[in-house]
Amino acid sequence: MQVIREWFQRFFADSQAVILALLLLLGFLIVLTLGNMLAPVLAALVLAYLLDGLVTPLQSRGVPRMVAVAAVFIVFMVFLAFALLWLLPRLSYQVTQLFTQLPNIVSTGQEAIMRLPSRYPDLISHAQVQDLMNAIRAELASLGQRVVTMSVASVVGIITLLVYLILVPVLVFFFLKDKRSIIGWMSGYLPRDRALSASVWQEVNGQIANYVRGKIWEILIVGVVTYVTFVFMGLQYAVLLATLVSLSVVIPYIGAAAVTLPIAAIAFFQWGWSPEFWYILVAYGIIQALDGNVLVPLLFSEVVNLHPVAIIIAVLVFGGLWGFWGVFFAIPLATLVKAVLRVWPRPVAPLPAPPVAGQTDEV
Repeated sequence: MQVIREWFQRFFADSQAVILALLLLLGFLIVLTLGNMLAPVLAALVLAYLLDGLVTPLQSRGVPRMVAVAAVFIVFMVFLAFALLWLLPRLSYQVTQLFTQLPNIVSTGQEAIMRLPSRYPDLISHAQVQDLMNAIRAELASLGQRVVTMSVASVVGIITLLVYLILVPVLVFFFLKDKRSIIGWMSGYLPRDRALSASVWQEVNGQIANYVRGKIWEILIVGVVTYVTFVFMGLQYAVLLATLVSLSVVIPYIGAAAVTLPIAAIAFFQWGWSPEFWYILVAYGIIQALDGNVLVPLLFSEVVNLHPVAIIIAVLVFGGLWGFWGVFFAIPLATLVKAVLRVWPRPVAPLPAPPVAGQTDEV
C-alpha cells in the first residue's frame, strides 16, 4: 500500500492533473456506455467538426458565419445526396451481382488450386489442397449464414438509416450554427482550474483536425483514382472495389494488404493468368505506392509522428472498443494519449550528491 500511495502522490499531487484525468475518464465512460444511444449525436459531432474546417477559412476571408455555415451545409447535403442516389445503389447492385457470381468464382478458384500439386509437387501436396478446400467450404457456409442473418435484420437497419438521415443533418447544422454558444455552455460546467487540460486540447486539436480532414481527402482521392483506373482497365465491380480500397486507407499497414485479396480474386475470375490480371495488380500497387509516398506526405506532413507499433496497437484497441469509428480515430486517440503522457506533471527525483574527492564508498 505504501508503494501505491507514493506512486499516487507523485503523479496526482497536482490538482490540474486530477482534473485532466477525470475529464478523460468521463469522456471515455460516456462514449463507452452511451455510445449506441448517442450514435447520431456523435456522428453529427464528427461531421460538424470536419465541416467547421471549411467554415473557418470562409470566416477569415470576411464571410459572415451564418452565410459560411449555409454554404458549407449545402455542399454537404449535395454530397450526401450524391452518395445516396448514385454511390449506394451501385454498391448494392454490385454486391448482389458478386454474391450471384460467387459460386462461379469459387469454382474457378478450386480448379486453379487443384492444378497446383501437379505443377509444383515439391511445394504442395494433394492432402494440403484438400484441407484448404475444406476450409474454404466451411468459411463459405459460415458466410452464407451471416448473409441470411443480415437479410433478416435488414428492416431494422433500414429504419435506423432513415433515422440517421433525418437526425444527423439537422444536428450537424445546429452544431455548426451554434458552435460558440454550445462551447460556452459546456465550458460553464468545467472546473476553472483547467490550464493543463486546455494545453493538451490546444496541442491535440490542431493535429486531430489536420489528420481527420487529411484522411477524408485521402479517402476521396484514392477512391476516385482507383475507380477511374479499374473502369479504364475494364475490371468488374469497379465501384465496389474502389470503395473497399478507399476505406482501406483508414487502417494503416493492414487495410491495403487486406484489400489485395478481393481485387486479385475478381481479376483472376475475370481474366485468369493473363497479362490483364498482372496489369491490374501492378496498377493497384502503383496506386498504393503513390498514396504512401506522395499523397500521405502532402496531406499530413509531420502531423502524426507515431511508431508503427503504437499505430497498430491503437487500431486494435480502439477498433475493438468502438468499431469503425474507433479504427478511424485510432491515430488521433493515440496522439491524444501521447500528448497527455508528455505534458503530465512528473516530480523529478533529486539526483544523489556527487562523491567528494578522496572519499570512497568503503566503510
